[in-house]
Amino acid sequence: MTLDNLQPEVISANWLKSLEVASSAGDTASFVNHFHSDGWFRDMLCFSWDFRILSGQEKIHVFLSEVVDGQSRLGYSNLHDFKLDDHSVNAPLPFKLPGPQGVEGIQGVFTFSITKPAAYGRGFFRLTQDVDGNWKALTLFTNMQDLVGHEESSADRYGPHESQKMTWDDYVDAKFRDIEAHPMVLIIGGGQNGLTCAARFGKLGIRALIIEKNARIGDSWRQRYPNLELHTPAYLNSMLYSPYPTNFPKYIPKGKIANFLESYAINQELCIWLSSTIASNPVYDSFSARWTVEVERGNCKLILHPKHLVFATGNGRPRIPTWNGMDNFQGTMYHSDFHKDAEKLRGKRVVVVGAGNASGDICEDFVAHGAAEVTLVQRSATCVMSIAAAEKSVFDLPFSDNTPIEELDFRDNSMPLAFRLQLLKSGGTQYLKMLDKELHEGLRKAGFNLTWEYSPGSGEVGLPGFVLERLLDTGFGKLIIEGRVKPTFSTG
Repeated sequence: MTLDNLQPEVISANWLKSLEVASSAGDTASFVNHFHSDGWFRDMLCFSWDFRILSGQEKIHVFLSEVVDGQSRLGYSNLHDFKLDDHSVNAPLPFKLPGPQGVEGIQGVFTFSITKPAAYGRGFFRLTQDVDGNWKALTLFTNMQDLVGHEESSADRYGPHESQKMTWDDYVDAKFRDIEAHPMVLIIGGGQNGLTCAARFGKLGIRALIIEKNARIGDSWRQRYPNLELHTPAYLNSMLYSPYPTNFPKYIPKGKIANFLESYAINQELCIWLSSTIASNPVYDSFSARWTVEVERGNCKLILHPKHLVFATGNGRPRIPTWNGMDNFQGTMYHSDFHKDAEKLRGKRVVVVGAGNASGDICEDFVAHGAAEVTLVQRSATCVMSIAAAEKSVFDLPFSDNTPIEELDFRDNSMPLAFRLQLLKSGGTQYLKMLDKELHEGLRKAGFNLTWEYSPGSGEVGLPGFVLERLLDTGFGKLIIEGRVKPTFSTG
């Protein structure tokens, strides 16, 4: 089989029709037989109120056979009305997975309806042939899109009222008063996640109030170190309903991000209390199904009773370790969160502890501002990929066909992470390492420790497998290779 000889739409339509017959009949054995024996199934809310990733026919069969109200899970949910998406961006097409095996097949998108609960969903499949030439699912993703009766509203797109009895500003003011008096959802944190959650809730008609500790939206970016820029392209960081302007830099500097977030909050008309924090631990009352939350806003303390809490506070608090003798140090010592002005240490010897993106940026800042010597203390091996290599692989390849970012996100989410890492271990990482061969050789020679395994012996997964201990190199590696930043290793 070659990619050129495939008939993607015919193959996809036949497989999907057969899958629907099995689903509508509640025939679990037949449904599961549409997968390879080692196929992957990812479900988001179509078969349970949870996210599931299952590998192998046996596990998929056990899950779909579980009894819910006297029926199998497959029969209870009753996915039906399958329709192949044949629009240009989602029409079935050939794919080839990375790695030495070069797995080829067909991928596509489909829509469906769910009986219990009444909802609409979308799916994404990747089909390959088994040894007998039968097309089966290598991966299948099912995702609930909308609950019937709770779809995103478009009622206010053309103004609050046709009769124009109130201005738009009056309409927004009234909406804010209602949200503040009766918030259904309280969102703690006004960064990217908090803002997009509130925007989505607003379109669903759900009253959402954000509390943000800073004086302005975007301050969490404004207050970071001066030379901070995104380490991923702008199109990978789009905001819901409002992508970045096309004339923005590819790697957006922190100030532009901060200002964009502030304008986003204004344009999306999000109800936000600034300079506000939670004053005490929230308490949940199971009888009323509401929280009691004490909020400190300026000099006032207010009590709110939302039904739901969303914590969007981020995951990084400054942590400075303590050790014997640190009080005797006569120089300047601070966490990277408080790095503001490298010029103040011009001519000084500087030690930066840690080897991630922030430490790399800060080392570059010290070199640019004339520090006499910059030493990097590496406490564990680091996975390094250059921006140039990332642009040839993980950044640009999936995003090179002008497909809307929402569709690309859907496509990306359809791939179970464990399966993605499996592909990397089977050879995909070798390709990524090859792109940076010269950089890696130079770093090793300079004494910088590299790794591609997130735990010893687990297999090489490269940058996509890491959350910490990773560095997207924007020039920091060159400084190490040239000897302008001197690495040293210490596990203490």
